[in-house]
Amino acid sequence: MKIAIIGAGKWGQALYHAYSQNNEVVISSRNVKEIEHFVSMEEALTYEYLVMAIPAQFVRGWLEEHFVDYGQNILVAAKGIETSTGAFLNEVYGEYVAAERLAFISGPSFAAEVQKSLPTALKISSTNLALAQTYADALPSFIKGYVSDDVVGAEVSGAYKNVIAIAGGVCDGLGLGNNARAALISRGLVEMTRFGEAFGAKTETFLSLGGAGDLFLTASSTLSRNYRVGLGLAKGKSMDEILQELGEVAEGVPTAKALHKIATDKKIYLPIAEEVYAMIEKSKDPLQSVKDLLG
Repeated sequence: MKIAIIGAGKWGQALYHAYSQNNEVVISSRNVKEIEHFVSMEEALTYEYLVMAIPAQFVRGWLEEHFVDYGQNILVAAKGIETSTGAFLNEVYGEYVAAERLAFISGPSFAAEVQKSLPTALKISSTNLALAQTYADALPSFIKGYVSDDVVGAEVSGAYKNVIAIAGGVCDGLGLGNNARAALISRGLVEMTRFGEAFGAKTETFLSLGGAGDLFLTASSTLSRNYRVGLGLAKGKSMDEILQELGEVAEGVPTAKALHKIATDKKIYLPIAEEVYAMIEKSKDPLQSVKDLLG
């Protein structure tokens, strides 16, 4: 396959490494980088298969400024909900590309480990299962690919787990113990499932790689940017200070805001996500959030 990766951050470069094992792959981004096989955005857009590793909150702006529709197929590698509108990424991309040309990747996949060719398993979701299988078959031997038609479930789990990961970092940063973290993550899975079901997602999706698999990984490791946000909150740092130290996008921060908006509008019970939102937006004391959750 001829594939163009768009977005040259850590995740984009990791996907470039993975897909270039068995395919002809180039990579591009808005800012020129000294990377092998880096090409202009104009050239990248001529490829039949694209992998979009652009952070969720920048997707709409990129599509408006740069996208030219040549009939490309697109694998969306970002995970998040658009804060300004509450839209899922399939809805944002769907304004520019037909659903049968869109697929979404999810599952436990720290970029640093993918770059080292360490084994994992990922899921490609699309309403077009043939397209999902095409992207799955192009994965390297160290990644086992699965396919699914539950796009909404993949989107919700991929976005929501980042918010629970912030809570996981708070839990460990406060030194609350292994029991507390296990309880938090398992209840986070229940909460994530409840939210997804409200939008028609399949329950089993949340027990799979993109749901439980990615959640368990992200909510318990310092390799997770969102987990590190939680560690910073537990230490009493401001969000500005945390994000400046991080130096990278932590999708759970804007996603927490989006979840709060959606939960308020649709009256969905999301206690953990609401506490994360309160810590981020209202500087709520993390210990008070713990007490409120226990109550």
